[in-house]
Parts: sequence; C-alpha cells; structure tokens
Amino acid sequence: MITLLDYGAGNVRSVINALEQLGESVELVANGADIAKAQKLVFPGVGNFGAMMQILRDKQLIEPLLAYLKEDKPFFGICVALQALFASSEEAPDMPGLDFLPGRVKRFDTDLSVPHIGWNGYKVRQPSRIFNDLTGEEKLYFVHSYYVECDDADAVLTSTDYGCEFVSSVQKGNIIATQFHPEKSGRVGLKILENFLQGSQETIRPQHCPQTTKLAKRIIACLDVRSNDQGDLVVTKGDQYDVREKGDVRNLGKPVQLAEEYYRQGADEITFLNITAFRDFPLEDMPMIEVLRQTSKNVFVPLTIGGGIRDFTDRNGRHYTALEVAAEYFRSGADKISIGSDAVLIVEEVLKTGKATGMSSIEQIARMYGNQAVVISVDPRRVYVDSPDAVSHQVMETAFPGP
Repeated sequence: MITLLDYGAGNVRSVINALEQLGESVELVANGADIAKAQKLVFPGVGNFGAMMQILRDKQLIEPLLAYLKEDKPFFGICVALQALFASSEEAPDMPGLDFLPGRVKRFDTDLSVPHIGWNGYKVRQPSRIFNDLTGEEKLYFVHSYYVECDDADAVLTSTDYGCEFVSSVQKGNIIATQFHPEKSGRVGLKILENFLQGSQETIRPQHCPQTTKLAKRIIACLDVRSNDQGDLVVTKGDQYDVREKGDVRNLGKPVQLAEEYYRQGADEITFLNITAFRDFPLEDMPMIEVLRQTSKNVFVPLTIGGGIRDFTDRNGRHYTALEVAAEYFRSGADKISIGSDAVLIVEEVLKTGKATGMSSIEQIARMYGNQAVVISVDPRRVYVDSPDAVSHQVMETAFPGP
C-alpha cells in the first residue's frame, strides 16, 4: 500500500496511474493520521509553491509531514514537493517551506526560455537504489520555473544544466525528491518509481555521467478530436477546417487508442485539441474528460488539452469558470491546458486598457497551477500589406510569398 499526499491541486492522476501500473494500491491522505501511519509516502507537488504550502497549512498537514520526514521513512517527492523541503522560495517569499533541508528555491535567471520545459539529462552525485537498470544517459521530463539551491552537498542526488547547474534531485536516508516528473518520463520514469518502491535493492551509480546535460528534441503528437455524426469522438484532420470527406467526418481513429500507439512509438508528449464545442454538457460529463482519464492510465508522457477552456453555462443553467474547467482537466490527467481564441481577446483587452486585470483565464490558471501549466495555441494566418506603415504592429519581409 502506497500513501499519496494529494492536497487538491493539479494532476496527481498520472502519479496514481503510474503506481497502479506498477502493481501498487494507493490510499489518499485525508488527514495527518494517514501520514503518520504511512509505510511509503509519495508527494506529487504541483503548481505554485505558495498555494501548495498554504493548503498544507490549512489542512493541518505540516507537522505530520515533518514528523514523517524526521523518522526517515520512505518518501518520494515530485517537482514542487522537492522545493517544499526547503526553507523558502522566491515564488512566494512570505510563505515558509518545511525547512527540512538547508537551502532555498530560486527562479531561473537566464537568457534561455523560462519555464524550463522538456526532456533533459542528469548527473549523478551519489549512489541510489533508484538508479538500478539505468545507464546515466537517459532523459527525464522537467517543467519548472524555479529550482533548488541546496546547502548540504551530501543531500544532492543529481544535478542538471539549464543556464546554470541546478539540483534536480535530493536524497537523505530514505527521503528522495526529484525536480523532474518520473510519472511523465515514460518507461525510464516508471523504472525510477519501481526502484523506489522496491526498497531492498542495492544502491548503485549508473555507468555513465555526462559532463553537461542539455534538452533533447521532442516529438509531440497533436490530435484534433471532435464528435462525428453518430456522437463518437474521433481523431480527424481538415483541409482548411473542412474535416468532412464524402459527407462524413474524416475518421483517423479513436483518440485514446491513437495516443497509446504514439506513446509506444516514442512520442514525448501528446496534445488533444478539442475542436467540438461541448457547451451544453455539464462539466463532469464532458467527453474529453473521459478521454484524458483513459489515456493517462497507459500513457506516461505529458498530456496537453486544448479547446473550450473558458467560462460557460451548461444546459442545466450551471455556470463554470475557466479555472473550474481547467481544474477538472488537470484532475483527469492533463498536465497543461491550451488556450486559443480567448488568448487573443485577452491580449487585445490588455492592449486596449494598458494593464492586466489579474482576472483573465490565463492569469487565474497560471496563478493557481504555475505558468508552465498554461500554453497558448494560435492558428496563424499570413496577410500581406503594401508597406510596413500600413499597419500599427510589427511585420516581416519575406522573399518567399506563400498562401
């Protein structure tokens, strides 16, 4: 039995699915007593450091969690849960962390794009059982804007390079925490989790240790999903938005099965673009929710969902905010949500008024789940003008006219 600390924010469904894939049963933490009696505790931290620590305090889980860590019982923390082990974070300067390990959490200060998103390597700093059957040359999935600066060199398990060398995992006794997401790192990530669960394995160093690490190129499978005339969800493709062929919606296959096939073939990420408006459905009955739930059971790479992330009122008169829609997608297995047309409207309003309100869907979701959880998808269209002075915004000169 694995005890999982789900504090109610972000996608923990993928972690549960990964543990169940490995043959484990999972029990969710309801109160501090559940932490105290846990034999193995997994803590998938997601989103904003300040929001996470505040929820832990409101649920009175800080002291039970610290007591568990000090007993040196098996613990695996993921992403923001790694950052929570330290005293403070620049993401929320007024919100103290657990202060279990000495150090702090800092924002990346680099000319590279932030957040750091993608598959990067790792450099081993001490032996660990989680490295069994690993070569040291694998890539793992990262998505974060902040990193750990650890003052205890003996606690550093691995480091990774992204503008600077940062701590990508720690180990102190039976306490292990990673900045990368093993549940989203494919078969390698599942192996790391399996090694943690099998506590009797010997501690080893992988054979290889790179001098520097760098991001790998990614293969992202993007699937347009809509309902056909029979009401079934299918993957389709259009010719300038015309998705019909001989009168019927072009059917390239079922979204869950295609996603699993792309994963088996080596895709590093799967994106579902919902091109059907399910505006009359109650949120809990939206077809794409079930697609995410089923896909995340067997696909252990990042999942992005786009389309329909906006305020709406269902057929029963119930109103949902974009934040509520995003929250349900995250809880069902999504790692990122993509906002399309509404993003253009939001930017136009900011340009018109000269300031952001903090209440747009982008800002609200990013504030709760972190900037890395929101992406923008826009279908660009090429428009030609006679001269740069013809419009107020920036234009590009091209020697290769196109459509």
